[in-house]
Amino acid sequence: MKAYTAVVERSPETGLYVGFVPGFPGAHSQGQSLDELNANLREVIEMLLEDGEPAVQSEFVGTQLVRVG
Repeated sequence: MKAYTAVVERSPETGLYVGFVPGFPGAHSQGQSLDELNANLREVIEMLLEDGEPAVQSEFVGTQLVRVG
């Protein structure tokens, strides 16, 4: 079993959770709840892996707080 880190945001316009796996082309989805988003991302990733293991183009490292002003 392989694990992937997804970045998750919430759209202020739609209220939907939007997630993507950094560096994994095509690995993105949305959902009305975090559970739905996770299930949708899992489905997309499984589908993408049917074509073989991707060459991940970057690796998620973390977040940083940037203070301005």
